Amino acid sequence: MKLFHIVGARPNFMKVAPVLNALKGRENVVQTLVHTGQHYDVNMSDVFFQQLGIPAPDVNLAVGSGTHAKQTAEIMIRLEPVVLERQPDLVLVYGDVNSTVATVLVCAKLGVQVGHVEAGLRSFDRTMPEEINRLVTDQLADLLFTPSEDGDENLRREGIPAEKIFRVGNVMIDSLVRLLPLARKTGRDDLPERYALVTLHRPANVDDSATLKGILESLLEVNRDLAVVFPAHPRTRKRIDDFGLSAGQLRVLDPLPYVDFLGLQSRATVVITDSGGIQEETTYLGVPCLTVRENTERPITVSMGTNVLVGRDPEKLRTELSRVLSGKAKKGTVPPLWDGHAGERIADILVGWPPRVKAAI
Repeated sequence: MKLFHIVGARPNFMKVAPVLNALKGRENVVQTLVHTGQHYDVNMSDVFFQQLGIPAPDVNLAVGSGTHAKQTAEIMIRLEPVVLERQPDLVLVYGDVNSTVATVLVCAKLGVQVGHVEAGLRSFDRTMPEEINRLVTDQLADLLFTPSEDGDENLRREGIPAEKIFRVGNVMIDSLVRLLPLARKTGRDDLPERYALVTLHRPANVDDSATLKGILESLLEVNRDLAVVFPAHPRTRKRIDDFGLSAGQLRVLDPLPYVDFLGLQSRATVVITDSGGIQEETTYLGVPCLTVRENTERPITVSMGTNVLVGRDPEKLRTELSRVLSGKAKKGTVPPLWDGHAGERIADILVGWPPRVKAAI
């Protein structure tokens, strides 16, 4: 079986590594790694590849940044001839980035099977570009690998046949489990013992000056009681500058490689974020997580984990932070199958999967 893996942004790298490794050495499986180049920070991408033990991509489409339409279209244009030339039996896509939906559109039109890793997640908020990507990808994919029961339920409700759905667990947790011992050995002498770790990058939070100003003011208030450590996404830092805002006394850092950031997460008193993956990682780590969003496509982190949705309500953020500091933080449990073996379960399914006869392309 000729198998393509398509990645384009940093969250994809943590998800592809366990599947690549689990399929390594499997009989009659030839793997090709295609990097769309959707993430423009090449140096940071290289560091992620090194830390996760991912081989250099076999193909780099070098698409770069752009609007959602431009980026998606450019990936489709550059990917199609690669698929035509190399004729994969199955293409795996990961998560909900533009590379994912662009790939499934190309492959569906060429009659090439697609497997979606991290299928079935829903925020039920179509103002989020990622939600559109998730909906389209899951309707067109042939194999849907879900991380949790809610993913199965969402897909069944949308009419996906049960035989296409496979609950395998969370591949991001595979990478976390493997690298956590190393991450716990990392440290920074310039940071306090107790701190709130912050990440912000969602357009709804950083692309409007009034919203971003309000969030920064809330974080500065947090900083009076608990030091705020803020590895700033390039998009967020640019918006702060563009809007003439100030991060004040917050400890603003450059983006961090995966292992370094995981080390910071594991030691944090609380994490304040709008990231999906971090909601999952903090649930596994047992670290309180306050999510600056009105909804989440990972509700299991709220129902079972340590995650609390605070929206953009400064009062709710203060209340939940007070609970953390007084030792009354929400206690969570690790969801089923978040055990570090999701990649192996995917590999077992793929090796036994009979590819259909491809259409002439």
